[in-house]
Amino acid sequence: MDLKSQIHSLEDDIRRALSGIDTQEALERFRIDFLGKRGKLTFLVKQLGKLPKEERPEAGKAINRLKSWVEEALIQRREELKDLLHQKKLKQERVDISLPGRGVPLGREHPITLVSREITEIFVGMGFEVSEGPEVELDYYNFEALNIPKDHPARDMQDTFYVSDNVVLRTHTSPVQVRTMEKKRPPVRVITLGAVYRCDSDVTHTPMFHQVEGLLVDRGISMGDLKGILTRFVHMMFGKDIGVRFRPSFFPFTEPSAEVDIQCVICKGRGCRVCAQTGWLEILGCGMVDPTVYAFVDYDPEVYSGFAWGLGVERVAMLKYGINDLRSFFENDIRFLSQF
Repeated sequence: MDLKSQIHSLEDDIRRALSGIDTQEALERFRIDFLGKRGKLTFLVKQLGKLPKEERPEAGKAINRLKSWVEEALIQRREELKDLLHQKKLKQERVDISLPGRGVPLGREHPITLVSREITEIFVGMGFEVSEGPEVELDYYNFEALNIPKDHPARDMQDTFYVSDNVVLRTHTSPVQVRTMEKKRPPVRVITLGAVYRCDSDVTHTPMFHQVEGLLVDRGISMGDLKGILTRFVHMMFGKDIGVRFRPSFFPFTEPSAEVDIQCVICKGRGCRVCAQTGWLEILGCGMVDPTVYAFVDYDPEVYSGFAWGLGVERVAMLKYGINDLRSFFENDIRFLSQF
């Protein structure tokens, strides 16, 4: 068989081989069989030297045309196989969007968060600003600037975590009030909210809990203003039909001082186990700011007067939601938290 016939025969073989290629591996074998160093097309190129000189140009052109065509066919077939593989993969990984979606379980806001926000909104609505301060506090701000010197018996009322001799974990949020008065001249109308710490743990006490305290200082502020604001707060938090009473009490940084009771939210004042049959529940402490405190912040007690109050957020939440164990707030029991 002459070289021309071999070229035509090889072209037919190439067409048949190409039509049967369905994988990238088979395509690579095809390339080696025909274009490799020992491939059939390479063999034909080597045969050119055996032809007479006058036949070599035409035969060389025919072989080059065949080689170019094979190379283009390889590229085209390779792209076709890539596309086929991509389509096959899409079919295998297809997502049926008609299926119902899987719901994502939503969490709930913690009852402490809910009550804290509600308390804040009530007092902000009355014109108070929110002020913040450090939880690791100097003894000076936590005690001394609040009229509780180192030898004062009132320190025994608060079981304190000491970081060092002069640094404590704050036992109340009142230090923020002192820091605020140091920076701002009257009128001052702020509330402070945050975590506080005391060495105590039982059904009604935890080593860490949350307080909200308020302070208002201006000219001509009286006990009547204090009673009016706190009575309005109680009615907005628990309802207008809830009774409120003020009882004389003692706090080192207020004089006179009082504790505020509300009508039992469980029995509506008739008497039950929760209120020890009294019909009343203590909710917060308050009083007129002691003039001694003004000396630490350079306020003139002859010009300015004011009041302060503080309540436990957990205490309010327990009354609002009928919770009888303070520790439930910190145990992260999903059955408890999902109720809110």
